[in-house]
Formats: sequence, C-alpha cells, structure tokens
Amino acid sequence: MLTVALVAVATALPAVAGCTPTSAEPTRLRIATGSATAVYYAVGQSLATILNRELPDVTASVVVTAASAENVRLVRAGEAELAFTQADILATEPVPGEGLSAIARVYDDLLHLVTRAQGPIRHLADLKGRRVAIGAPGSGTAITAERLLKVAEVDDDLAEPLPLGIDDSVAALRAGTIDAFFFSGGLPVKAVADFAAETPARFVDLGQWVEPLRRSHEEVYVARDIPASAYGTEPVTTVAVPNYLVVATSMPEQLVYDVTRLLMQRRDELSGAHPAAARLNPQSAITTTPLALHPGAARYYQTHKP
Repeated sequence: MLTVALVAVATALPAVAGCTPTSAEPTRLRIATGSATAVYYAVGQSLATILNRELPDVTASVVVTAASAENVRLVRAGEAELAFTQADILATEPVPGEGLSAIARVYDDLLHLVTRAQGPIRHLADLKGRRVAIGAPGSGTAITAERLLKVAEVDDDLAEPLPLGIDDSVAALRAGTIDAFFFSGGLPVKAVADFAAETPARFVDLGQWVEPLRRSHEEVYVARDIPASAYGTEPVTTVAVPNYLVVATSMPEQLVYDVTRLLMQRRDELSGAHPAAARLNPQSAITTTPLALHPGAARYYQTHKP
C-alpha cells in the first residue's frame, strides 16, 4: 500500500508543478500626449522608453491625441494612465482636476501665432476678417486661443475660425487656405520649425495680452519670449502657461513614486528627446496649482530635496 501511495504522489508531482501560478501581467501605462510632431509626444515617447527599460513590471506606450482636454478625459475614463495637460484646462472645471493628481510641472507651453512674413498680419487685431486655425477640439491651444481672442475682442470678427491641429494648420498655411494659426507648445515645436525653415514666417507679439488674460481668467498665464534662436525669426513676447504630467489619484503610491523618480533622474535623457524637458527640476516641479501632488510624487520630492 505504501508503494502504491508513493507512486501516486510521484505521478502527481509534475501536474502540481505545472500548476505553478504565472507572474502577474505587467502594469500598463498609456501616456496621453498630443500630435506626433509636437512636444508632448516627443517627451512622452522618451518617458515610455525609460519606464519600459527600468520598471520590469511596466509596459508603457504613448497615445496620440488632440492634447490637453482630451488627455484629461482619457485619464478620467481609464483609457490612459498618464497625461500631459496645460494648467488652464484644469482651472476651467467646476471642481478643478477632480479625480486627478499631479506628478510634476514639466515646462511652460508658449502660444504661437504664426503667419507668413510677407503677409498683412502684424498684430492680433489684424486677424479681423481672416481665416485662422485656432487649435484642434480638445486641445489646450483651442482653450488659450479662444480666451485670448475674446479678451482682445477679436473673436467675433474672424472670417473663419478653423478647429485645426498643428499638422493640418501648417499644411493649410503652406497652401494659403488660412492666413494664420495658433499653437501652444514648448520651444521649439518641430512642425513650426519645419515650416519656418522652408517658408518665411512671422510670429505675432502677444505680450500686451498677458495681463488682460490673467485678470479675466487665470493667474497661471505668464509672459515668455520666443527668442530668435528658436525659429530664426524676429523675437517676440507671448502668452505662456505651465503644463503638468498628471495621473489618476487612485494610481498606487509606489508606482507614482517610481515614475516621479525616473522623471527627475532621467532629465538629461528626456531633454535629449526635446529641449523643453531641460526645464524639469524639483524646485518648479512641485508647483502644480490647481492640482495637488499625488502622494507618491509628494513622497519623492520630500525625500529628495535638493
């Protein structure tokens, strides 16, 4: 009987071994970015590469979107885990950033108003009667541009405000089917740089409208310069707004801590993907009004004070 029992146990062992639980599925981190020719995408792609390389239990990828407003919606809907967004998008909500937390303030987006150098548009008021691309629906560009046009009392005087993203805007200005376009992004925006390299371009100075925007809307707006070195054009002052890397508040603290750690520790690599990321630093990263930092991000900054 003992021999029979031992044989039975021995026979069963391979079956038991075959039932050993497999390792858990990797955690998916989808990063909502923007156009493939804009800054969010370049920085997001680099961040995904870093996360995949250094967090073995994570699978990271980027999602091409219309940018800020759509990105926030995707995180809330569970269709993305991380997202880039402009701060002024969050401030427009009844409960600013409900369900969202910040990982970091990344850099500032600058509002570009681009036209042809030989054209008649030199000031914001010159847009009256013109065909102007104001940004894709769901983008931060559209929110900021619409606010600016309203403050300047130009919004009702455009011949045709067109809801175009950056790639379609550049193509339309190149073809002459629009007279100007807005785009909000970190310097330099590749699609804008490519346009300026092949077509004499002018960037309209918007500096005088920063304070009116701050008074009428959000104090997140600041004045920043687009220097000659960015696109080889005359320098101008424009409206800028901070942008953040955000996450659902429900994301596990340790995972957010690790993402924050790599965001800060791999700044050189991220800035190699796009120069705007060189502005990342712990001192400015923690300023994320109106959002609170996620507890995982807050723990990182508290334990790694410069």
